[in-house]
Amino acid sequence: MAKTEELTDGIADFLTQMHEGRTRPRPRIRSVEQRELTMPFISVDDHLCEPPDAFVGRLPRKFEDLTPRVVVGDDGCDYWTFEDERVAIGGANVAAGWEVEDWYHGPISLADARPGTFDIHARIQDMNLNGAIASMGFPSMVFGFAGQLFMKLKDHDFGVAAMRAYNDWIAEGWAGPYPERIIPCQVTWLLDACVAAQEVRRNAARGFKAVAFTENPAKLGLASIADRSWDPFLAACAETGTAINLHTGSSSEILPGGLAINGFVAAMDWLLAGQVALRFPDIKIVMAEGGIGWVPMLLDRLFYKRRHDKVPDTFHNWPGTAPTPEEVLHRNFWFTSFFDPSAIVLRTHIGVDKIMFESDYPHQDSSWPDTQAFLSSQVQSVPQEDVDLMTWKNAANLYRLSVTPATLVAARAQADAVTESVRPGAE
Repeated sequence: MAKTEELTDGIADFLTQMHEGRTRPRPRIRSVEQRELTMPFISVDDHLCEPPDAFVGRLPRKFEDLTPRVVVGDDGCDYWTFEDERVAIGGANVAAGWEVEDWYHGPISLADARPGTFDIHARIQDMNLNGAIASMGFPSMVFGFAGQLFMKLKDHDFGVAAMRAYNDWIAEGWAGPYPERIIPCQVTWLLDACVAAQEVRRNAARGFKAVAFTENPAKLGLASIADRSWDPFLAACAETGTAINLHTGSSSEILPGGLAINGFVAAMDWLLAGQVALRFPDIKIVMAEGGIGWVPMLLDRLFYKRRHDKVPDTFHNWPGTAPTPEEVLHRNFWFTSFFDPSAIVLRTHIGVDKIMFESDYPHQDSSWPDTQAFLSSQVQSVPQEDVDLMTWKNAANLYRLSVTPATLVAARAQADAVTESVRPGAE
C-alpha cells in the first residue's frame, strides 16, 4: 500500500474506533472515478475541515491545557472544544463527499466524512481526480471563513496563540507536505490591526501568499473598513504582496439574495467607503465565492453615477485627480466563480485577467467532482488564451505560483503508477 494510503486509512480507522457507539446511520461516501482532464484549473476557494490534531503540540506551554481538541459528544458526533465551549462539526462542512441523498447539516462524526475533507493526502487525491492543479482553502464553518472564532475566545492572549498555532498547522500540516499544490492562506487577529500586521509579515516570510479576512468588519462589532485603524494591517498586506481574500459570509452574515449580494456590497464598501485601494495602490483584494455576474452591473453603475451626479459625496469625496472607481476596481480587485455562464460572455468588461475559478470543495455548493464538465460548458466559444487566464494563469500570477497544467498531469501519472504497483498480481 502507498504511504499516503496508509496514512489516510490509519486516520479513518482511528476515527471509526472513536465512534463505535454511534446510533445515526452513516452517510454514504460518494464513489468517484477520475474525471477526464479537459480543463485543468487552480481552485482559489476550497475549504478545510480541520483534523483533530491540528493544534496538538503547537501552543505555548502555558496554554497546553487549553489546546483545542475534538471530543465525542453523547450523540456520537464530533465537537471542537474551545475554553469551556464546544462547537459541532456540521455536515455542511463535508457534504460534497456524500451521496446527495445523504446530505445533512447537523452534527457529524469525522468517521463519516470523506477522507479528502480532512486529510491532506486524500485531499490531493480528490484534487487530482477533479482536475485541480492547486487549491487554496479557507477555514471551516467551525472557525469562521475569516477565523473569527479566535477573536471570540475569552482569553485574548490564548486567542492570539491559538490563531498563530492554526497558521502553523496550515504551514506545516496542510501546505507543507505539498507546497506546489496547496496555496497557504492564513487567518489573522481581528481585534488589533498591529498584531494582524505582525502575523501577516511573519507568514509572508515563510511563503504565505494570502490572508482570509472579513468582508465587513463592522458586522463583527469591529471598526468599519473605512476606519484608518486598519491601516497597519492593510499596509502589511500591500508591502508583502499578500492577497486579502474576502469570502462571502466572512462577516458571519449572508445577506438576502445570497452570495452575489454579499460580494457586491463588500466590493462597494472596500472600494468606495473604505477607499482602501486609493490609500494602498499595490493592494490585492479577492472577492471569494461572490460570483462575477454582479461585476458588470457595478461597473456600469459607477460609470453612470460618476458622470451623472453632481453631488460631492456620491463617491464619498473620491479625489478628482485619482483613477476612477472603475479603474481602481479593475486594478486592485479579483473575482471568483464556479458557474457564471452568462457573465463569462462579459469577461472583457469585467477584466479577463481578474477572473478566477473555484470548486468550493467540500461544501454542498461545490462543483466537485464534476468541475471539468462545469468549466467546459461555460467556455465552449471562448478563445484558449482567455480560458487559460481564467482557469489557472490569473491565479498563478496573483499567488505567485510556479505550477502549470503539466504539474497536474505529472501528479496524475505518478498516482496511476502507484495504483498499478499495488494492484493484485502486479510485479
